[in-house]
Amino acid sequence: MKKHFNTFKELQACVGQDVAVSDWCVVTQAQINQFADATHDHQWIHVDEQKATNGPFGTPIAHGFLTLSLLPLFFESAFSMAQTRMGVNYGLNKVRFTAPVPVNSRLRAHMHLLACEDIEPAGIQMTWRVSVEREGSDKPVCVAESLVRHYA
Repeated sequence: MKKHFNTFKELQACVGQDVAVSDWCVVTQAQINQFADATHDHQWIHVDEQKATNGPFGTPIAHGFLTLSLLPLFFESAFSMAQTRMGVNYGLNKVRFTAPVPVNSRLRAHMHLLACEDIEPAGIQMTWRVSVEREGSDKPVCVAESLVRHYA
């Protein structure tokens, strides 16, 4: 269920807490192929379905950076801010791809707010620990520390 915050102060009160869980999304072979085309990373473990079937994972797997690129989707489905006119990705402190994402996996993200500071002009900078889970797996597929800015 999507969390809604009316003010930045409401969100700042959540520092140190698990704040939200995103909706599930499915990573398809079409997405993997499009990502390969966009990034020029056509390694066979991603795009050659026949060869990947005989490879170490038994099926094609998503690029780690494809999983990471889903963070904006996860954030958008997990929470909203009433007073935000604009949000921007500010960067990443840490990223680890801790397990593969086989084609047709269902993923969702758990968001833990590590820090939330006021920034000028009229905004906040949030530091999130995001753990991306794959349905049916005990191990996350990606753990990242994401910096996001929202401006009123």
